[in-house]
Amino acid sequence: MTLPRTTLAEIREQGIEALVSALGPVGMARFLQQFEMGGGDYTHDRQNWLKDLTVRDVVRAIKAQREGEAEVEREERGVRSEE
Repeated sequence: MTLPRTTLAEIREQGIEALVSALGPVGMARFLQQFEMGGGDYTHDRQNWLKDLTVRDVVRAIKAQREGEAEVEREERGVRSEE
């Protein structure tokens, strides 16, 4: 008896299909997340990303984000901003 040769990609695809069939898409994702270890050193990387960021920078970014969201809301209501 000869079994068909299956590639790793085919096995992965069949496995995903089986998980989705048994658990649904969300259940499949949650199941797979259990095995994702990730990599790197997040704490070290984060310190590097934020080393030059000040509280003032964060406050400015929050205000800019809020103003941008407020502008979008005004546009959605049909109100034009004063120029």
